[in-house]
Amino acid sequence: MKRSDIKICILRVGGTNCDAETKRAFNDLGVKAEIIHYNKLVKEQNLLEYNGLVVPGGFSYGDYVRAGVIWAKTVAAKLGSELKKFVEEERPVLGICNGFQVLIEAGLLPAFYGISEYPEAALAPNVPSGYNCRWIYLKHENNGKCVFTKKIPKGKILKIPVAHSEGRFLFSKENERGYLEKLYDNDQLVFKYCHKDGTPADGVYPANPNGAFNDIAGICSFSGTVFGLMPHPERAFYGWQLPEWTRKEALPDFGDGKLVFESVIEYLKRKF
Repeated sequence: MKRSDIKICILRVGGTNCDAETKRAFNDLGVKAEIIHYNKLVKEQNLLEYNGLVVPGGFSYGDYVRAGVIWAKTVAAKLGSELKKFVEEERPVLGICNGFQVLIEAGLLPAFYGISEYPEAALAPNVPSGYNCRWIYLKHENNGKCVFTKKIPKGKILKIPVAHSEGRFLFSKENERGYLEKLYDNDQLVFKYCHKDGTPADGVYPANPNGAFNDIAGICSFSGTVFGLMPHPERAFYGWQLPEWTRKEALPDFGDGKLVFESVIEYLKRKF
């Protein structure tokens, strides 16, 4: 499939943000990306017309109850069967920040045994508490399963911003050790928070901006086609988005976030 034939659906509801930035990133790489209101997608039931799906960041429905849960439950109720087929056909699904929260609440991640009826993990309030918006460093831990990071060498350090209040990745205490082992054994661990030199954050703020268990910043499904992360790659797509852009004589044309978009596009070119 040519880039120009790839169609990406970027969902939005009340409270979402960065959908426009995500669309521009895909468009600038030659892909057709559309921002579709969730209600329209439910009405037309045409999700399978798209090759890929993005659930963007923000505060869907005001994040009442807890982050992402309202949107996740309505997706399960109104798009469940169509979304299940979408995932089973290994069409890629990306959840950024609030989108990651939605995928967790909908049972699409970590999905050790397929889509789960109940969440297998949580994205809890930050520790220290409060909204945290800053640039952080990520270490790529995946061995090649995740289709969104295939162009990123293992061990590479990326600089990408976070902006959230509930990003502390957790497993329940009784499942913590076993589920962590599954992430490693299944190659589902994708990004971990780290220091600038790549040394582990070890849960220490601000390198780990939210207190996430095992410094986890992003994971993928068993198939590698569903990917969620708290940082915002669309906010690190261009060089002029970098925080030091006013202090450098020469900036790179692109930031590290571009690698995420390029990776999934290459996957789609081969798959379709």
